[in-house]
Amino acid sequence: MFTKVLIANRGEIAVRVIRTLKRMGIASVAVYSDADRFSMPALTADEAVRLGPAPAAESYLNVDAVIAACKVTGAQAVHPGYGFLSENIGFAERLAAEGIAFIGPRPEHLSAFGLKHTARELAKASGVPLLPGTDLLQSVEDALSAAEIVGYPVMLKSTAGGGGIGMQLCADASGLKASFESVQRTARASFGDARVYIERFVAEARHVEVQIFGDGKGGVIALGERDCSLQRRNQKVVEETPAPGLSAEIRARLHKAAVDLGSSVSYESAGTVEFIYDPQREEFYFLEVNTRLQVEHPVTEAV
Repeated sequence: MFTKVLIANRGEIAVRVIRTLKRMGIASVAVYSDADRFSMPALTADEAVRLGPAPAAESYLNVDAVIAACKVTGAQAVHPGYGFLSENIGFAERLAAEGIAFIGPRPEHLSAFGLKHTARELAKASGVPLLPGTDLLQSVEDALSAAEIVGYPVMLKSTAGGGGIGMQLCADASGLKASFESVQRTARASFGDARVYIERFVAEARHVEVQIFGDGKGGVIALGERDCSLQRRNQKVVEETPAPGLSAEIRARLHKAAVDLGSSVSYESAGTVEFIYDPQREEFYFLEVNTRLQVEHPVTEAV
């Protein structure tokens, strides 16, 4: 058990982690930028360390400053929260090299699930249902040929990143042709990776995600599921748990698929396996894995 944990984040996630650490009798270390020096995390943690100026690149994303804060306070572990450094493989590896624990998935899990096309491969190997789709596409010509086989409408997706960025619904060949380079540009600018692939679009789909936790030794549990179908511009607006209108059989299969996928890689820490659910067919399909505690985890936590 750790005796002191540093939270490399800000806002509500930092507050919730600090509260939990206090309940567990573990000392907490907050970090802050100049803009957040009077924020609740900075004022309520047992210790608080300044990282730098207000811009995130000079504070919360400054790996050297975070590690220096660990050393000066004697923090044995870092909780990254979400966003910022939470899925940064280099950060997790730096912490390991310094003998500081990363409270999150292992670097190989961040890598394997960080790209959607490799996540699809792992899901397929675990027997998790996949939407009809493609491997990475080399050109717009390849995309047009593949879309004829998959069937329109299709979703053109960046393999990197998330948050609804780098994806475009294409109703027909002309739409796909017009969107191909645009999605590549967005993906390159946002994630430094322009690679894309195609999945079949399900018009009346629901978006259901399963919260998992793994012990890193093959043991994985599912802590229910959340329905996040109400979205605006591919951004989740409302989360609800338990997901309404699912049969007990579908719910059990969703949980099993998520657990099977996590177990197949001996997943460690918190993760969310996202699915598309087709209520007409009463079937679900793998979407992606978020290798971190999510913004919407408090919905599960409250239940």
